[in-house]
Amino acid sequence: MVKKIPMRLERHGHARSDDYYWLRERENPAVIAYLEAENRHAAEEMARTKAFEERLFEEIKGRFKQTDMSVPYKRDGYFYYTRYEDGKEYPIYARKRGSLDRPEEVMLDANVLAEGHEFFSIGGWAVSSGQNLLAYAVDTQGRRIYTVHFKDLATGQLLADVIPEVTENLTWANDDKTLFYAKQDPATLRAWRIYRHALGADPTEDRLVFEEIDETFASYVFKTKSKKFLMIVSSQTLSQEYRYLDADDPLGEFEIFLPREKEHEYSLDHFGDRFLIRTNEGAKNFKLMATPVELTGKEHWREIVPHRPDVYLGDFDVFKDHLVLEERKRGLTQIRVLPWAGGDGHYLEFAEPAYRAHLDMNPELDTAVLRFEYTSLKTPLSIYDYDMNTRQRTLLKREEVLGGFDPDNYASERLYAPSADGTEIPLSVVYRKGVKRDGGNPLLLYGYGA
Repeated sequence: MVKKIPMRLERHGHARSDDYYWLRERENPAVIAYLEAENRHAAEEMARTKAFEERLFEEIKGRFKQTDMSVPYKRDGYFYYTRYEDGKEYPIYARKRGSLDRPEEVMLDANVLAEGHEFFSIGGWAVSSGQNLLAYAVDTQGRRIYTVHFKDLATGQLLADVIPEVTENLTWANDDKTLFYAKQDPATLRAWRIYRHALGADPTEDRLVFEEIDETFASYVFKTKSKKFLMIVSSQTLSQEYRYLDADDPLGEFEIFLPREKEHEYSLDHFGDRFLIRTNEGAKNFKLMATPVELTGKEHWREIVPHRPDVYLGDFDVFKDHLVLEERKRGLTQIRVLPWAGGDGHYLEFAEPAYRAHLDMNPELDTAVLRFEYTSLKTPLSIYDYDMNTRQRTLLKREEVLGGFDPDNYASERLYAPSADGTEIPLSVVYRKGVKRDGGNPLLLYGYGA
């Protein structure tokens, strides 16, 4: 039985007592002893199912390929991917220059880096604008508190720079020597400070460029797809605030795009001479606006995609000749392609009545090829390239399910059930073909709502 040590907590004018607050003390020998005792007790209670657990684990593992590789994506002249080798637990991060038939360059082998650690995880990683430096974040404790290391990809040598106790959020400026990163509040792990590090400098002297003092907001940094601007975002559930800086001038000062407002959600990207803004300002389902880079006030915003009461605008992506929208209608995701030259554009067609589709990794601006993911209740996760001009799609990879699975043995449907107020609730149903639908079959029902 765990002991009780009452702790009085007061917040927002409300007081409560937490008898188990002391268990937050990770290094307390009493806490460690208690956890070890709980683990022993769990092992004793579950001893009778040990053989079944191992058999079940092997069955689950047997349905996954032990050697696998992600679909390579192109960025700045290189094809990047991760792959796994049989019998090894961790991924290998690699790239090929120019084309996929070129020799492989291994950037990181997590199997080697993990040696000697009970836990190991590579979080975020980022290649510099010159393609020759790699910053990567490593967690060896399982707490999402990372240490950043730097590697010279030309020589394979690690640099002396090491930045401890940070998040996995890493972004390079365009000068090939300046890295921006986020630090977390030690107590809550909320990302709240953005720092600037110059290669070769003492990390303890890194410049704090932004601090989020509102504990309901978290902050992170990224670079726009155009590579023109660095962005610092402060975000909470119902509000965002963006700051921007020319990525060629990392020593400059970030400017606020639009001050935060209660219940105003917006997101940004840059294209040409404009910022594009997805916003819920007077638009419950969001709309897309544009404004000149030098005129960010709302009075200068101009509508690109209007608000629609029956369509939710979930995301957008920009390409040299196309704007791509991720929308949701009647509970299903749709992908819409709009040419910048004008016209109504078109939607990608999906044959199945119930599915999930969304935009995938698309780092290149000057391309007519869109990558997206697709899956359904009977179709394993599939990755496609889609030519937005010819409207031809190419299946690059479909997740292989071992053990004799055949999607043609199953049928799926999309049904709608009226609720008490008449709202139609979507239901996705999958069943084996040939099942007699007489109401006498068992059903596994999974529900999600918010």
